[in-house]
Amino acid sequence: MKRYAIILAAGQGTRMKSKLYKVLHPVCGKPMVQHVVDEISRLGVDQLITVVGFGAEQVKAQIGDQSEYVLQEEQLGTAHAVMQAASHLADKDGVTLVVCGDTPLITAETMEALLNYHLKTKAKATILTAIADDPTGYGRIVRNSEGHVEKVVEHKDATEEERKIQEINTGTYCFDNRALFEALTKVSNNNAQGEYYLPDVIEILKKQGEIISAYETSSFEETLGVNDRIALSKAEKIMRERIHRKHMANGVTIIDPDHTYISPDAQIGRDTIIYPGTWIEGRTIIGEDCIIGPNSEIKNSKIGNNTSIRHSVVHDSEIGNHVTIGPFAHIRPLSKIDDDVRIGNFVEIKKSTFGKGSKASHLSYIGDAEVGSNVNLGCGSITVNYDGTNKYVTKIEDGAFIGCNSNLIAPVVVGKGAYVAAGSTITEDVPGNALAIARARQTNKENYVERLQAKKNS
Repeated sequence: MKRYAIILAAGQGTRMKSKLYKVLHPVCGKPMVQHVVDEISRLGVDQLITVVGFGAEQVKAQIGDQSEYVLQEEQLGTAHAVMQAASHLADKDGVTLVVCGDTPLITAETMEALLNYHLKTKAKATILTAIADDPTGYGRIVRNSEGHVEKVVEHKDATEEERKIQEINTGTYCFDNRALFEALTKVSNNNAQGEYYLPDVIEILKKQGEIISAYETSSFEETLGVNDRIALSKAEKIMRERIHRKHMANGVTIIDPDHTYISPDAQIGRDTIIYPGTWIEGRTIIGEDCIIGPNSEIKNSKIGNNTSIRHSVVHDSEIGNHVTIGPFAHIRPLSKIDDDVRIGNFVEIKKSTFGKGSKASHLSYIGDAEVGSNVNLGCGSITVNYDGTNKYVTKIEDGAFIGCNSNLIAPVVVGKGAYVAAGSTITEDVPGNALAIARARQTNKENYVERLQAKKNS
C-alpha cells in the first residue's frame, strides 16, 4: 500500500519570540523540521508534502529536494493546512501520516508502529496517543469497550471524569488518504477562532460509522511539541541524552554526558573516548580508539583511528590515523591531514594538505599549502599566502626541514630534502637537498653600549 506523509510547518511560532521561524530552531544543531523530515524519510514514503507558510523560502532552503511543498498563505487551522495538499494527494489510494514540524523527538520506529497498527485495525483514522503524568491542557482519548476511539475531548470541554484520563492526543495521525480529503471538505470553522481543525475529521469519520483507532506510544517524550524556548530546552536535553545513550551502547565512552554535545548525524567508532566540554557537530565521522577533548570542537569532519584531538578546533576537514592534534590547534576548512602527523599547540592550518609523518609542533600558520611527507616545520614557520589581493600556494616537498621563524612567501616551492635556515624569508624556490639562508648577515659593533652611554652623559 502506498504511503504518504504531510508535515505541518507553516506556523510562525509567536511564543518563541524570535526572528527565526519556529520549525527552523535547532535541536542538537539540527532544525526541528529537519529532524522530522529525516525520520519520515526512513519510512520509505512514496510522497512527502511539507506545508509551508511563514518563512517558506527558508524552510525550503533547509529541506531542499527531500520534500514537495504547498503554501498555506493564511494560517486558518490544521485542517486548512492539510487541505493545501489536496492537489497532490486527494485522488490517491493509500495511507497518509500527518506530523507537526515542531515535534523533533518523534522517531521512525514510532511512526512505523502507528502505520502498522492503523492497517491492522482497518481504521480510517488512527491517533498517536501517549500517557501523560499531567494531562492538563491536552485533548483526552475516550475509548469504547472494544478499545476504539469513542471521541477526543479537549481539556476545556471535558467532564471531571474525562479529565482523569491520562491518555492524550499527541497531534500525530494516520489516515486512509481518500477518507481524509473527503472529510476535510466537511470541516467547519464554526468556532471561536474561526479556524478549521484537523481533530474535527475524527468526529466526521466517527459519525459515518468508520473505525477510529488509537496507538499508544510508550514514550511520551517523543510527542513533545516545541512552542516556546522552555520546551526547546527540554527537547534539546532529551535529544542529547538519546544521542549519548546510542553511542555509549555502541561502545563509545563519554566521560561526562552532561557537558558533551554530539550531533544526531555524527558517527563514532568503538573504544573512542569523549572528554567533557567537547562539541561534535554536523556529519562528523570519528574512527575507533580516538581521544577527543577535553574542550574540543569538531564540525563536519572525518577523523581516522587512534587519533587524539585535545583543546582544539577542526572544521570541514579530514584527519588521518594516529594523528595528534593540540592542545590549542585550529584546523580550518578544506584541510587534509595524513596519517602519523603531529599538529601541536597554537598551530593553524587552512586549506592545506599535510603529508604522512610530518610535524608542526608549535606556533605556526600553514595556509594554502601542499606539505609532503616527513616534513618538519619549526616553531614560528609561516606560509605567507596572501598579498592583499590574491592567495597563493606554498609547496613543501617530502623530507624538507623548515627552520624556526621562517617565512615562505608564496608562490614558492621548497624541494625534496631541502633545508631552510632559521629566521629566513624565502621568496624564491629552494632546490632539493639545498640549504637556503635568507636573512641579513649578523654584525656585532664592539663597545657600542659604552659609546652610547658616553654620548648621553656628555
